[in-house]
Amino acid sequence: MEIYGSSLKVHKIFVVQDQFHPSLGDASVVVSDRELRQMSALKNPNGVIGVFHIPKPRPIDFKGWTVALDDVQDPGNLGTIIRLCDWFGIADLLCSIGSVDCYNPKVLQATMGSIARVHLHYGALEELLPKEDTPIFGAFMDGDTIYGQKLPQRGVLVLGNEGKGISAAMDLLCHKRLAIPQYGHQSTESLNVATAAAILLSEIRRNG
Repeated sequence: MEIYGSSLKVHKIFVVQDQFHPSLGDASVVVSDRELRQMSALKNPNGVIGVFHIPKPRPIDFKGWTVALDDVQDPGNLGTIIRLCDWFGIADLLCSIGSVDCYNPKVLQATMGSIARVHLHYGALEELLPKEDTPIFGAFMDGDTIYGQKLPQRGVLVLGNEGKGISAAMDLLCHKRLAIPQYGHQSTESLNVATAAAILLSEIRRNG
């Protein structure tokens, strides 16, 4: 269990007997297979369930790159984006009030433990975004191609809702509109938001 041993404070570790190990510490509680299945949101839990304290919020660090989500609602997408932020060294992820809860069981499962290393902040994006001259880039279908762009060492990447994209209000706050060019069949409407995040973050880091 990757999240165990992270900076998150442990409340309880529920574990079946054959998965128990002394390294789990005093917070571990041995339960039956039936009890574990009743506690788990999964059909086939892997034998261990951890309950952790929600971390206290910390100030947002805009010294590097930050990702902001404008009403991303699919748990799998949010979980994957959290994992991508961890992979690409994005310390802070901003989520609009309409975005899916990061502690949704499906989100937590998709993060594969990265939830412990990425700091999430919920609120109105207009209030969370930096007030200083940090450049804000929005991902749009009709933006300028990301390839060949001269990207700065710091900025905010805004990703929109799965069906509606970035809202009109957030569009007004973006300093530049970026896009991933389409090379295949034109009937494909758009990329999955998590897939788009992977491509855009890879290009941002390649430029850096």
